[in-house]
Amino acid sequence: MSARVLVVIPTYDERETLPSTLARLRAAVPDAHVLVVDDASPDGTGELAETLAQDDPQVDVLHRAGKEGLGPAYLAGFRWGLERGTEVLVEMDADASHRPEQLPRLLDVVEGGADLAIGSRWVPGGRVHDWPLRRLLLSRAANVYARLALGLRVHDATAGFRAYRAPLARILVESGPASQGYCFQVDMTRRSAARGAVVREVPIDFDERTEGASKMSSAIVREALVKVTWWGLQRRSQQLLTLLRYPGRHASRESSLPSGR
Repeated sequence: MSARVLVVIPTYDERETLPSTLARLRAAVPDAHVLVVDDASPDGTGELAETLAQDDPQVDVLHRAGKEGLGPAYLAGFRWGLERGTEVLVEMDADASHRPEQLPRLLDVVEGGADLAIGSRWVPGGRVHDWPLRRLLLSRAANVYARLALGLRVHDATAGFRAYRAPLARILVESGPASQGYCFQVDMTRRSAARGAVVREVPIDFDERTEGASKMSSAIVREALVKVTWWGLQRRSQQLLTLLRYPGRHASRESSLPSGR
């Protein structure tokens, strides 16, 4: 399912990693279109992306005025794709932590009927390579906490390798998630589940970057903890109100996605 696929790659100071990632991606899914969303990288990533795009009609570049964060970059890329009739929108890192060669796995799952396919590190068959123990524990704990607090069935809600069917992507863009980093991915996951989307996890390999610097920070971790806790409290409050108003009745979720997908 590569014909109407847009891969959105946010960048900030990824000059060292972008060329090889793009080359691998174009070889793995040659029919897919790629949009590099650059946040005015001071290392010249945006200019390099323009040079690469000049040699490849399947690559475009969206320049933004400054570093506005991962979530807004993806939403801007999704809007760009939806305006051009894209059918499947993909999230992928610029540093090749997500193996482009495994993207067809996600596209196959969307082709099979999923509204959202998540490349998961924490389902059977998923693997993380060369991470320190502290980061492994942090990621596992964050995902367990999100599952318990939000009632999610997804094992890797913080995953950043994803494929969305356009109708779901449009709803999520219009609802306007404004979170960053880990929290953005969790927000998109819970919003998808709340709308009755068909969400499937696909095992992937996640590789620690070998070039450039990670954008993970303590501020991103704190934001995730605070917001997931708040969303969890909201969820519990809504469940309690429903039980008080309709004793013996369970809250149900109705899909707001177009039928016949």
